[in-house]
Amino acid sequence: MFKEAINNYLHTHGYESIDLKAVLFDMDGVLFDSMPNHAESWHKIMKRFGFGLSREEAYMHEGRTGASTINIVSRRERGHDATEEEIKAIYQAKTEEFNKCPKAERMPGALEVLTKIKSEGLTPMVVTGSGQTSLLDRLNHNFPGIFQANLMVTAFDVKYGKPNPEPYLMALKKGGFKPNEALVIENAPLGVQAGVAAGIFTIAVNTGPLHDNVLLNEGANLLFHSMPDFNKNWETLQSALKQD
Repeated sequence: MFKEAINNYLHTHGYESIDLKAVLFDMDGVLFDSMPNHAESWHKIMKRFGFGLSREEAYMHEGRTGASTINIVSRRERGHDATEEEIKAIYQAKTEEFNKCPKAERMPGALEVLTKIKSEGLTPMVVTGSGQTSLLDRLNHNFPGIFQANLMVTAFDVKYGKPNPEPYLMALKKGGFKPNEALVIENAPLGVQAGVAAGIFTIAVNTGPLHDNVLLNEGANLLFHSMPDFNKNWETLQSALKQD
């Protein structure tokens, strides 16, 4: 399975091999089990403002800017974009609701695989649409010694969010890597789109309620059903990568 996926990627992009040097991780839903809180907050606040956004649909929009998510629903239900004032009010309310939720735990399996990656001399990087000012402190607390501040891509680094490839292209630029020297680890359809569009071998980890096909149809090269599943298969994947 791994060899076939790798060979298909190499053939599609015209590379002779994947010379792995870096692994690029999304944050929400991959490193932290935070998506249920996001989904619940979006559902509750959009309902308060008279819009319909189901918890499952919130997973489909993961990675978009808040304004983009609000406008997609507004166009669908009202035929036009929300005003700047509406966007500000809705997103502020969503943020406040999210902050009331219990602090999301570290995703099971994430620390274990990151520790392996770091010990093998590979560079782990975070590529997130989040703009939390405390992001580095949170990562350092949960994944001590793993990430470097200068090798992170956040909302402050890019003009366009996922599904635009800019966040992952920025990660490559910051680290000095080529597309065939990295892997992308994503849980969201838009994130998978972004990784694939950047020309990077993209692995989906389906930690939410979406059907596997939703992620595979966006072009994911491989799919695992949890971070422990990804961790369990890391050595096998590494062996397959080194043979090409």
